[in-house]
Amino acid sequence: MSGVIGSIRRTPLSCISLARNGLILLGTTALGTGVATSSAYAGEMAVLDQISSQFGLDHQEFAVLTTALALLGFSVVAAILLMHTRVRAAKKEARLRSDIRRLQVEADRFRALLFTEPQIVISWAAGDDRPEISGDLSLVLPPEPQVSQPQRILAFGSWLPPEAALRMDRAVDALRETGESFLLNLTTANGHAFEAMGRAIGGQAIVRIRELNSVRRELAETSLRHKALLEETEMLRGFAAAAPWPIWAKRTSGELSYANAAYARATEAAGVADAINRDLQLLDSADRVEMDRVLNDSAAFTARLPIVIGGERRLYDVHALNVNNGRAGMAIDASEATALRDTLERMADAHRRTLDQLSSGVAVFDAHRRLAFYNHSYRRLWDLDHVFLDGHPDDSGVLDRLRAARKLPEQPDFRAWKAKLHEAYRAIETKQDIWYLPDGRTISVVTTPNPEGGVTYLFDDVTESFDLARRFDGLIRVQRETLDNLTEAVAVFGSNGRAQLFNPAFAKMWRLSPEALQEHPHVETVESWCRPLFDEANTWRTLRESVTSIESRAAVQLKLERKDGSVLDCMTLPLPDGATMLTFQDITDTENVERALRERNEALEAADQMKVDFVHHVSYELRSPLTTIIGFSHFLSDPVTGPLMPKQAEYLGYITASTNALLAIINNILDLATIDAGAMTLNLSSIDIRKTIDAAAEGIQDRLATDRIELRIEADPDIGSFVGDERRVVQVLYNLLANAVGFAPHDSAITIRARRTEHHVAFSVTDSGPGIPPDVKDKVFDWFESHSNGSRHRGAGLGLSLVRSFVELHGGRVYVDSIVGKGTTVTCDFPVDQAAHRNAAE
Repeated sequence: MSGVIGSIRRTPLSCISLARNGLILLGTTALGTGVATSSAYAGEMAVLDQISSQFGLDHQEFAVLTTALALLGFSVVAAILLMHTRVRAAKKEARLRSDIRRLQVEADRFRALLFTEPQIVISWAAGDDRPEISGDLSLVLPPEPQVSQPQRILAFGSWLPPEAALRMDRAVDALRETGESFLLNLTTANGHAFEAMGRAIGGQAIVRIRELNSVRRELAETSLRHKALLEETEMLRGFAAAAPWPIWAKRTSGELSYANAAYARATEAAGVADAINRDLQLLDSADRVEMDRVLNDSAAFTARLPIVIGGERRLYDVHALNVNNGRAGMAIDASEATALRDTLERMADAHRRTLDQLSSGVAVFDAHRRLAFYNHSYRRLWDLDHVFLDGHPDDSGVLDRLRAARKLPEQPDFRAWKAKLHEAYRAIETKQDIWYLPDGRTISVVTTPNPEGGVTYLFDDVTESFDLARRFDGLIRVQRETLDNLTEAVAVFGSNGRAQLFNPAFAKMWRLSPEALQEHPHVETVESWCRPLFDEANTWRTLRESVTSIESRAAVQLKLERKDGSVLDCMTLPLPDGATMLTFQDITDTENVERALRERNEALEAADQMKVDFVHHVSYELRSPLTTIIGFSHFLSDPVTGPLMPKQAEYLGYITASTNALLAIINNILDLATIDAGAMTLNLSSIDIRKTIDAAAEGIQDRLATDRIELRIEADPDIGSFVGDERRVVQVLYNLLANAVGFAPHDSAITIRARRTEHHVAFSVTDSGPGIPPDVKDKVFDWFESHSNGSRHRGAGLGLSLVRSFVELHGGRVYVDSIVGKGTTVTCDFPVDQAAHRNAAE
């Protein structure tokens, strides 16, 4: 046996084949014991003999081996079948449990949907008389103790009238027996209307009972919701149609299905229908491809894209999203927003540049307390390094560095001081503080919380301001003392018309109470207090307007004559701050003196006018007889009248010379009177300058010869001419030469010069006489002022008066240059063109 088994081990394939044959043989023997025929049996035995001979086994050993192998194979096959069965059973059980859970969820959901409204559901399973009742049973029956509610529901007569209960019983019986559906409208005894519906579903008879009022309410609510939905839809469509932004909708295929009027205008379509029919596209092809790609991957698309509308390229914010059966989009014009953003950026840059130009130090710290911005004044104020500030240090780091450099106020507890300063990051209001630095500077610090978080520091060096404020306070005190000690009354009224400042002299002058003035009364109140002394309404109105007026703010001077006989000089002075200062000065004594002086001056003027009138009158009166005397003198001196004795001729010569001198004086007086009366006119013509000088010199030749005086003429032969009254110019030069001859000593010389400029002609006469003393120099041009000063000059004192009057009548001027003991030079300056001079004067 062992040899056989060893032979089997050495032949694995033969063993497997043997086992298979044994299994077949065993199965055949076991299954076909009673049906095997002898021929079949003989065939099988032949096969077994062949196998046993192959392995060298007899029939008995081979039968034992075959049986063992058959049992082993059967066991393996049975185990495999058992395991397979168990696996299938486990999978089936898992599927059943999943189906049960799913069905349970579905059942709960259907139950929830079923009982969203008050109703009762009764169901009978096929072949089962016991109903299953669900729902709100109190819908038809009020709860009663000790009574089964389901049984009362089935007893339709307990809550329905007899006829309705009978109809219900018949309908339910027909439903259970034949599956006939029904729909009944029932009314209870108390008037409630119900709907009963019966159906045969899934082998069950189901009856649903619900109140018709709730159905109507549901229908009404559904109708209202539908109406609201329609209204909302119409509103949205109207909004979309009237919106200024292009709005569109596309089908899934990409064709345009909706567009508003703005879309049609943007695509230059004739109308909305034209845009849809032609499928006009708003975006460029590249932008549309990108939008489709994004919408395929996500639910929405947003981008800022350029769109050409009406030939103008503008930026639009395009928003698109996937909707049912298509896509919808809208384009909002963002050009203005972009322009505004660019403007804001430029404005921010401008603000930064402006802050850089400020004298105040500015530092902005962000919400993380790090330096976000600083200007040059801030760096200069604290002398901080650019590299340090550009590194965006935090607030504490900056303070620590300033403290280390002794540039912060000395503090006993620096940490607490810094924490208090940093409270500005949590504050909502601006705070101001003053820092007194160790180096003597005074810094004004303003901390302003930023809306986006952080703090802005504003630093100002107010050292000079504080010094000026101290000086100003001292000056105010000095001014206060000065005002209080002035004899002049001063009061200052603010722009609101109330008294702000006054001195004791004001209260004393108007007999007012200082305590009352301390209450800052209005100017009208002060006026009422002052009226007992002065009640001129127009003057007080002028004072009120000067104080309260807004437009007309000019200084006004007034004179007030009060009832007590005093006279006040009042002045209103607008101040820069809108206030008005009133000053009152008692000028009673001055006014009395001025009145006396005025009366005296008027008397002197009247006397002077009387003198002029007298001289004028007398001159005319003297001229007539003098003319007669001169005429008869000429007649007697004529040889035709007969010879004269020598003595008579001498006397007649004296008479002729005296009458000629007297006539010249009278003519001069008349000329001066005519000029003073403004009645003299000039006969203007072209005057040859050299001839004019020669004509004037011809008139004094006899006097030059008598006094042995030489006349020197200094004038360019080509000096030309100018416009004037030739007769009056000759008279001026004659008077100047006659005056020089009268003052010049014997055997001396006088000089007449003429020089020309672009706009003037100047004549000057110089003598070497005694000169004019300073106290007489200002009087030489007055009437009848004659001073010989030790010379042989004698005259009425009218020559230089005429000279000045004629020269000024021409628009010129007269200058006198004299040195006592050396001589005098009189210069007359005439304008070249009288017409140009008169136009300039006008």
